[in-house]
Amino acid sequence: MTLRFVAKDPGTDGANCPTVWVDEARQELVFQGWKAEADMRADCLTTGPIPDSEEIVRLPMRMVAAIREACDVADRSTVQ
Repeated sequence: MTLRFVAKDPGTDGANCPTVWVDEARQELVFQGWKAEADMRADCLTTGPIPDSEEIVRLPMRMVAAIREACDVADRSTVQ
């Protein structure tokens, strides 16, 4: 796996915090975030089921710049 670290949540102490990576081999964005609470999961389920192989995670809005950077990394990694 070619996993490229992009950023951790800038509003935390750097441990056990939301993080974003890019998997260049699979061409995927990879997120670590807080588990969604039961009421948020219930709200998400109104649009369809969540398969056992998927999860709802929460990321703070302050990570928008990191997510944009990850998208830019992903775009560059697909350019041959």
